[in-house]
Amino acid sequence: MAKILVIDDDPDIVLSVRLTLEAAGHTVAEAFNGTSGMEAIKADRPELIILDVMMDTNTEGFHMAMKLRNPDPSSAYAAYRDIPILMLTAVHSTTPLRFEPDIDYLPVELFVDKPIDPDDLLNKVEWVLSREAV
Repeated sequence: MAKILVIDDDPDIVLSVRLTLEAAGHTVAEAFNGTSGMEAIKADRPELIILDVMMDTNTEGFHMAMKLRNPDPSSAYAAYRDIPILMLTAVHSTTPLRFEPDIDYLPVELFVDKPIDPDDLLNKVEWVLSREAV
């Protein structure tokens, strides 16, 4: 099973995602903001990142994804560029804006709205992980 990092400022969301993923056999680490999330990525190199958009700022998750996907080989995060990101967020329910993965503007593998059914979450996690394995 995979080592997954959940980065979200809502402890209830982190707990529900953790319980769902651990019940399926995954190992889960957690972080509650972008700063601790980036530290956790460097310390533990997860196989998948589940990332919220709105944390300390309304766009913190977007900025994290852009840092991780920076194509500059001298980037501080170049070694983590290939870790898949599943963006799990309530941004669509709180703003009229609509987002989806985009290689230039939102470089994530999948964009999923909260709340999410646990079975649907597991299906999406498995889909992202199997895509990366191919």
